[in-house]
Amino acid sequence: MGRHFVNVAVLWALLTALGIAVILTDFFPVVGAEYAEEFDGIFRLLAFMGVPVLTFVFAVVGYSFFAFRGREDAPEDGPAIFGRGWVPIVWLLVTGGLAIAVMIHPGLTGLAKLAADPDGYGWGETGADLVVDVTGFRWAWAAEYRDLGVTVTQAGGGELVLPVGKTIRFEVNSTDVVHSFWIPAFRMKIDAIPGRTTFMVVEPTEEGSYEEDEAFRVQCAELCGLDHAKMWMPVRVVSQAEFDAWVREHQSQQ
Repeated sequence: MGRHFVNVAVLWALLTALGIAVILTDFFPVVGAEYAEEFDGIFRLLAFMGVPVLTFVFAVVGYSFFAFRGREDAPEDGPAIFGRGWVPIVWLLVTGGLAIAVMIHPGLTGLAKLAADPDGYGWGETGADLVVDVTGFRWAWAAEYRDLGVTVTQAGGGELVLPVGKTIRFEVNSTDVVHSFWIPAFRMKIDAIPGRTTFMVVEPTEEGSYEEDEAFRVQCAELCGLDHAKMWMPVRVVSQAEFDAWVREHQSQQ
């Protein structure tokens, strides 16, 4: 059995190195909002913690598939293997420790940081510079800029225009089934639930548009029916002056 342990260990090391190389590849979309880069770091941390566990399972199962597969001339099944000894104990301690570590950080520490943010990322009162009421329905989005008298809809070919450097609170609802309000460049998303208002607070940090990068879009991230994939609307982040001009233009049209 010593030879098998060595082979599995080598295979595990190779698969782990490959997995880490993939994680280190910069495949994330553009960072367009506060906390987006931090969320990317959290994702990498969780991936680094999870890859060795995943590759260990792949290495053991994959190697066993070839090394201990049944032979045509085998008279009977091989002996049963029971989960006893130090291997399952170590496995339980390692995976359990990782699960507890993730719950503490970034779980509890991340939630505490968001809840304490003075710009209203938590559950208390918010000092948002702009409030946008978002409604999801099969299969489109509508956004009403509260107090500005401007409404844009996906069906009407509209786009969600936001000022850079401002705190924006999205009040999200649904008229039919559960949708999910997600802007990839901002990383954050929140479910749109019928009969309940949810919210999401973001602060765009980079100007950009869907024409420049497809990560600037509102995308439904909850499978909601036949045309779920078509439920998206362009997002454009602009300067405050350009945003004010856009608002005045749309106010004159509505």
